[in-house]
Amino acid sequence: MLLYRTTNGIYLQNADVWHPLPETNWDTLFDSPNLATFLAQIASTTPAVDAPAPETILAPIVSQEVWAAGVTYFRSRTARMEESKDAGGGSFYDRVYSAERPEIFFKATPQRVANPNQPMHLRGDSKWMVPEPELTLAVNSRGEIIGCTVGNDLSCRDIEGENALYLPQAKCFKLCAALGPAILIQSEPLAPTTRIALQIERGGANVFEGDTTLAQLKRTPQELVGFLFRDNTFPTGTFLMTGTGIVPGDEFTLQSGDVVKITIDGIGTLSNPMA
Repeated sequence: MLLYRTTNGIYLQNADVWHPLPETNWDTLFDSPNLATFLAQIASTTPAVDAPAPETILAPIVSQEVWAAGVTYFRSRTARMEESKDAGGGSFYDRVYSAERPEIFFKATPQRVANPNQPMHLRGDSKWMVPEPELTLAVNSRGEIIGCTVGNDLSCRDIEGENALYLPQAKCFKLCAALGPAILIQSEPLAPTTRIALQIERGGANVFEGDTTLAQLKRTPQELVGFLFRDNTFPTGTFLMTGTGIVPGDEFTLQSGDVVKITIDGIGTLSNPMA
């Protein structure tokens, strides 16, 4: 089941059938016990309606924070070591890749999250920016993974590479993250064969394509959530980006007007222009 937040309310897509939810507070719904059971009841008792117009779809977030885990794929480890070697931090990422404790950092408040098809922001003081396509976990206040969505962890590789202490500036700024188009609600984790694909268009032509699978993710979603919830609380739940396994080459940087499309099997495609 796919849960959508739109300008006209909340909708559930079950297979190819759409159902409107009764007037519901998003935060209450996100954190409700037995969410999957409740939504299954909606699907079985609520009349079907037409699908909402694509331009009405919002990011599936209201007051939740967005956090992120890094260096969870070998490709990300390699890229981070390369970008920071001149600053003397090349070994940091090798060590955290193998360490018991993962890298987890704060990514965005809700106001910094772009809706599907809304422009994301390219920092004026960065000359090397890339999208980071990531499976993003939806987690309630009790630390239970209720589902997952598509996330774009827009990042400034040059700022982070200059000094590891600049990570917050490289990661957190206006419209630095995007989520959507929906949350896949299910109790079982996605299969390791689940594909994540990245496509970047410039002037109507593809300038980068890449893909990976969840089999390349070194740490389990449950492990990452467990560390995030250590000595931390999230009254309305939270999102956790799980890292990227697709990194464009060192010669590539995003430009204004580029369109980034991230597709995860079973969830859909998140598309955002860059501005």
